[in-house]
Amino acid sequence: MMERIREGTNSLAVKIILSLIIFSFAFAGVGSYLAGGSNPPAATVGDKEISRAQLERAYQNERARMQQQAGELFNQLLGDPEYVKRFRQNILDRMVDDLLLEHEASELGLRVSDAQVKDAIRAMPQFRQGGQFNNERYQAALRQTGLSADEFANYVRTDLVRQQLLTALQASEFVLPSELESLYRLEAQSREVRTITLPVDAFAAKVSLSDEELEAYYQANQDDYVQPRMVKVAYVELTGEGLADDIQVTDEDIAAYYQENQSQYGSQERRKVSHILIEGTGDDAKARAEAALERLNQGEDFSELAQQVSDDTYSAEQGGSLDWIEPGVMDPAFEKAAYALANKGDYSQVVKSDFGYHIIRLDDIDAADITPLSEVKDDIRVTLQQERAADRFYAQSTKLAEVAFEDANGLEPAAAAINGKVQITDFFAPEQAQGVMARPEVQQALDSYDVRENGLNSELIELSGEHAIVVRLDDVKPEKQLSFAEVKDQVAQTLAAQKGQQQAQEQADALLTQLEANGALTDSEYTFSEPQTLNRVAQQRAISELAFTLPKPEADTSSYGVTTDEQGNVVVVALDKVIEPEVPEISPQSQMAARVARAMSNMSLSATLEELRNQVDVSYADSDSQ
Repeated sequence: MMERIREGTNSLAVKIILSLIIFSFAFAGVGSYLAGGSNPPAATVGDKEISRAQLERAYQNERARMQQQAGELFNQLLGDPEYVKRFRQNILDRMVDDLLLEHEASELGLRVSDAQVKDAIRAMPQFRQGGQFNNERYQAALRQTGLSADEFANYVRTDLVRQQLLTALQASEFVLPSELESLYRLEAQSREVRTITLPVDAFAAKVSLSDEELEAYYQANQDDYVQPRMVKVAYVELTGEGLADDIQVTDEDIAAYYQENQSQYGSQERRKVSHILIEGTGDDAKARAEAALERLNQGEDFSELAQQVSDDTYSAEQGGSLDWIEPGVMDPAFEKAAYALANKGDYSQVVKSDFGYHIIRLDDIDAADITPLSEVKDDIRVTLQQERAADRFYAQSTKLAEVAFEDANGLEPAAAAINGKVQITDFFAPEQAQGVMARPEVQQALDSYDVRENGLNSELIELSGEHAIVVRLDDVKPEKQLSFAEVKDQVAQTLAAQKGQQQAQEQADALLTQLEANGALTDSEYTFSEPQTLNRVAQQRAISELAFTLPKPEADTSSYGVTTDEQGNVVVVALDKVIEPEVPEISPQSQMAARVARAMSNMSLSATLEELRNQVDVSYADSDSQ
């Protein structure tokens, strides 16, 4: 429910802008137009720099994309500083790779035409509506990102040139039929094996250990027998569950909300307009716009004049048409003038906006279509209950935070302030915490100086939109060395397992020696299992990996080896037969061929980037490259 406080960010226009930004700034992108300052760059590639502002913008956009895809799981990963460091470094590496590819494309003389740039922009899904390029969306996105049409076109041009090189590298790879056949034989090959499993537990059970051995092992490995710092945590938890159940909403409340939010319950009035744009805000631009208005007043055709003089080249090709617009999307001055026109065919005076000077013509009107109140009354009631529940949660969380801070030596006053209760955990090691105590935000709070050293309440920890908590340390058991008497049984179990593993390995080595010498086991209590056929990918992973590394046996013989299975048991493996598959006819257009070609393309790209890094001077700032 707390998210509703910020629901304004979910409008259609903002979603379009965000999708554009994520597209534009995924790597170095258009951030170069906005970056400035004299801070040392995050990285340098030849004579080009990646500023810290560019890196931060790319990081924030990639972070937003990952949060949208992975949600809470990704948020938990962000609680690990090492993960965040690797995440930022990966983004910076990709930005460096982009500049390396741009450098190589420039060296090769790759170019794209203005027509290609225009076609690419028109094809971007962010700017399309109903299968057609929508200039309204395009202009709105440019306005919100602060870019001019030329700046954005330059970015698209750079990206297209880079993609030319990528396409050349990837499309040049091909796979010969003989290579596909050889690869198929390797992938589809299977192997027949027999095994002898030596259970480590069985050997460990027979190990006899003296008290002297156990104490000697304990003395040599005391660091393994330290009880970590243990904490008992007191906390007050606040959730939004049930907050909306007892909230009453009157019919008057519903009617007022309906009137204030008409746009949510039907389509707003749309207007189809055309314009003539003269870019610039100086006197010269204004004079050109007034001259164009005078030509219209003298009877010249609006569409023909737009094609001749408008600086908005995309709409000019369509006689100045901007298609349909809605309130809240265009520049405020432009919108006010467009909605002031009364009749189709009317055109405005010269209108100044952030883009320059416009003359706007009204081409058509699509009247608003509002859903009746009776059809949305129940939905509004739920919406108001949720909004008021969000307000209630916000008020309670604010109160909890204030009282916990003002009376920081205990949680009882804070719990009483919200009619809650103080809960206390059992002792646990922080690194072994479970549930809400395992959340990175809670772990960081418990390890903060005021909580850990001064015994104060934590700040309010927001775990999600409607889930918050305040914690304090109720009791602490410091780290301590466990005595031999306390861990004797644990020491005995560990040492017996080690000796059992050693004895099992020695027995397996003895069996292997006998098999390699005689080709069979004589006078042995151990026997091989029945033959089984394994593929490269099998449940018995360790046995399969060993089987496919053993040499192909000669006729009527076997190859032998020893491994450890997933349960820790020692296994003797006899490879009896290598089974070659029948190779079907593999088409160069098959999925396998495509997979191999992709793998080869990736290797080619990686090799190219590695070579470019050797040719071009690439340096990282210390703080970003560590």
